[in-house]
Amino acid sequence: MTSETIKEALKQVKYPGYSRDIMSFGLVKDISAENDAVAVVIELTGGSAEVAQEIKAQAEAQIRSLPDVKHVYVDVKDLSANRPAQASQASRAVGSSPNRVQGIKQVIAVASGKGGVGKSTVSANLACALTHLGLKIGLLDCDIYGPSIPLMMGVKERPSLSPNEKLLPLKNHDVKLMSMGFLLEDDQPVIWRGPMIMKTIQQFITSVEWGELDILLVDLPPGTGDAQLSLCQTVPLDGGVVVTTPQEASLGVVRKGIAMFRKVNVPILGIVENMSYFTTPQGERIEIFGSGGGQSESQRQDTTFLGKVPIFQEIREGGDAGVPVVAKAPESAPGEAFLSIAKSVQAELAKL
Repeated sequence: MTSETIKEALKQVKYPGYSRDIMSFGLVKDISAENDAVAVVIELTGGSAEVAQEIKAQAEAQIRSLPDVKHVYVDVKDLSANRPAQASQASRAVGSSPNRVQGIKQVIAVASGKGGVGKSTVSANLACALTHLGLKIGLLDCDIYGPSIPLMMGVKERPSLSPNEKLLPLKNHDVKLMSMGFLLEDDQPVIWRGPMIMKTIQQFITSVEWGELDILLVDLPPGTGDAQLSLCQTVPLDGGVVVTTPQEASLGVVRKGIAMFRKVNVPILGIVENMSYFTTPQGERIEIFGSGGGQSESQRQDTTFLGKVPIFQEIREGGDAGVPVVAKAPESAPGEAFLSIAKSVQAELAKL
């Protein structure tokens, strides 16, 4: 019995809710085999006790299926708590995890089940709104394949290194920023497999000199794949904000995003409904994408409806110009919409 044979068997163990296996995620830390006995150590940095138990059961079953194996020992450790994988949401929220980044009080992920719902627009304006409310805010763009935060926040420079060789975040509108877009030439594509994405996101969290922040907002790519799981395994998340539009096509995949957060034990702060309606110059209200979907879905999911953002030309213009509407005109109607959502986020964090 060789370690390579055992590794091949463990490649059949999928992380619950994902198509990737625990070997490709780098969760298997030690393998030993002697005579008819096999021992494996698996380390998690997030997730619930149910996730740990499912991984343990799958791993044991795969190893037992190998010829000549009679004794199997699988040890699943949760590094987000100083005990076996039993960490609760409460313990994560108060900072018991050793993986918290020094100086960052809370980390919030902004997610969507699908693209095109304005998640990055919400992230940029939410960051500026929380800054307007007096908080120290960082914004991390984790959309490795399609980073849009550099454009929306009006930053084109490259980050420099600190004396201890950490990346120094760029800053605009009083928000500290980091994005893959700062490290690429214009229009240069990122053609990477999952492990490279995971490594980059881990470095953006741990190898950036964020300094003192009240909240680090993380703009996730659409979907529920490598980037999302990598973030959950790198740093304890204090909450997730889910962005949707009112129509059913968007709400259907929002449910998957909410299910993802719950699988990895991240509290749902609430749902933001973007592009809720459009008001014509004559005052007529047109609900292009339907009506009330975000609020009704919040009720179905037993989570908070954080607010709605109507379609305003100023929001699009601000994003294209690199000046989010909250930074330019916080007292305007679109600015007030984002400020109201920011206050709701604050209230939900206070409950935790």
